[in-house]
Amino acid sequence: MFWLILKRELCIAWHKGAEILYPLWFFLITITLFSLGIGPEPQLLARIASGAVWVTALLACLLALERLWHDDLQDGSLEQLLLLPAPLVFTVLGKVCSHWIVSGLPLILLSPLVALLLSLNGHILFSIALTLLLGTPTLSFIGAIGGALTVRLHKGGILLSLIVLPLYIPVLIFASAAIDTASMALPFDGHLAVLGAFLAGSVTLSPFAIAAALRIGMQ
Repeated sequence: MFWLILKRELCIAWHKGAEILYPLWFFLITITLFSLGIGPEPQLLARIASGAVWVTALLACLLALERLWHDDLQDGSLEQLLLLPAPLVFTVLGKVCSHWIVSGLPLILLSPLVALLLSLNGHILFSIALTLLLGTPTLSFIGAIGGALTVRLHKGGILLSLIVLPLYIPVLIFASAAIDTASMALPFDGHLAVLGAFLAGSVTLSPFAIAAALRIGMQ
């Protein structure tokens, strides 16, 4: 069931095309504006790189969250997903993984371009890619809980932001700290270990919380 849901969601995202590019354009344009606004000084750009990259990545992931469950609610397929004989946890896991592939994985692929715009060296680029690899799936899993709770609310985007943004703060802090540490040529393994722990906890526990939130939200 997990693979069927994952394949279904990726096919839907492929056919929508332009809609899935909005968060990526937002990420790229915002980083470009940061580099233009701050100026061409490499040292200053490297200093603000961690905050610029991760705040922008967080907001880009948040842009795609509202459609995670809302589109299925609109066409009636969400009720069908809840009625499937397979455990809802596997259905939820497939949905969230597809969301990350569409909205989180492209951010990692864009990280070399981000490094070029912010005049970053290879060591900092490596830290950015690693933090995005560990942090963006956690954002998707946590955000899916808020999306499930607000699925039936009309224009619930503001409430969704209020629910998930406080939960995003630990990921933002440790990811930014890892990039800052890398910019000072110091080891950042400890920060990556914490991000890995966040990811392991979210993958393990979030599907059950999302399934329960969906059942509550659909009542």
